[in-house]
Amino acid sequence: MHYISISFTHKNTDISIREKLSLSDESRKKEILRLLSANENIIESMVLSTCNRVEVFAYVSKINECVRHILNSISILTLVPYDALELRADIYEDDGAIHHLFAVASSLDSLVIGETQIAGQLKEAFKFAYDNGNCGDNISYAIHFGAKCASKIRAATTISKNPVSVSSVAVAKAKEIYGNLGGMTAVVVGARQMSALACKHLIASKVNVIIVNRDQNRAAQLQSELGELASIASWERLGELINRYQLIFSATGANMPVITDEIIEMVEFNRYFFDIAVPRDIDISYYDNISVYAVDDLESIVKSNLNLREEQAGVAYAIVGEMTAEFFKWRSSQNSTPAIKALRFKARNIAQKEIEKAIKKGYIKCCDENEARKLVHQVFKAFLHTPTMRLKDRNDDEILNALEYLFDIKIDKTELKEEE
Repeated sequence: MHYISISFTHKNTDISIREKLSLSDESRKKEILRLLSANENIIESMVLSTCNRVEVFAYVSKINECVRHILNSISILTLVPYDALELRADIYEDDGAIHHLFAVASSLDSLVIGETQIAGQLKEAFKFAYDNGNCGDNISYAIHFGAKCASKIRAATTISKNPVSVSSVAVAKAKEIYGNLGGMTAVVVGARQMSALACKHLIASKVNVIIVNRDQNRAAQLQSELGELASIASWERLGELINRYQLIFSATGANMPVITDEIIEMVEFNRYFFDIAVPRDIDISYYDNISVYAVDDLESIVKSNLNLREEQAGVAYAIVGEMTAEFFKWRSSQNSTPAIKALRFKARNIAQKEIEKAIKKGYIKCCDENEARKLVHQVFKAFLHTPTMRLKDRNDDEILNALEYLFDIKIDKTELKEEE
């Protein structure tokens, strides 16, 4: 059995393709998981879809066949040609897949290193797949270790201190343009996580925020969390507001653009649109006094963040390597359990028979039977200690077959498969 990860991120796939691959919609998530599970060699699978990445993480029996099936399934659902996917995909296998997963969980592979959203997004992706019956113990173990790895990195480094996100980077870009944002008004389109984060960073800079969202209840709830600098407006006022104010941030989660040429009016002042959604929310023509920044356009600020955290990232990657080795050592120790059980069962049966023979022949008095059992138990326990420890380090088929031959035991291979 093998772990594999197929990854499309800001590193290998531009936003025009990533937005087609986006699986943020619940029905698309269910459909991709259904397509993946159609292959009997894909034992478990989950998908992670964020503004900067789409990933499939799976536990499979045949790597090459399953990689082809996964890419084909993505192509069928998104209509992105198979060849284009194969060209861009980063594919990780076995320890590489686990190392990559742990790096993702620790936000080391994020556009903004140290951002804090990815841990929650990963947990949500796992829960969605688990609730749909696509995940079991094997991916669960990996996710659990990934969370431990992220926690260890947070404790050992300052990489997540003063946490940043794509939303905070967008606000930082606005500060770079205007300097002091205090007293300005920004229109924030959407009321989901990315929009909420943008609102919080804007308000921290003393910006008045107008939230425009289709669901007014969600907008009102966000407003109540943000305080007096936040207000809400109906969706019908979107066109009016984006033509009145200079700063517009959008992250709705819609499948189609919500800001298009149809609602843009010519005005005399400069406007700056920050499209932090994938798929993108803004699809407009070129205007002299309108600048649009999509997720990938914020990379210059991201790189400065990367330079500041580079040394800490080196420490963090060392921890990822250690945790990857620890994970496979733990998996190996789990796989040794059926063999250890078989050895102990064999030793116990032999001890029982030999004690009964000794009592019949008078070598041991009946009154000493319990003491004899304790002594023999300690002897075979001591004898099996070293083999038990070594089995936890190495328990491949060659070793297990040799054990069966040498000790005339039968290792329960069905239990071994369940452990795997």
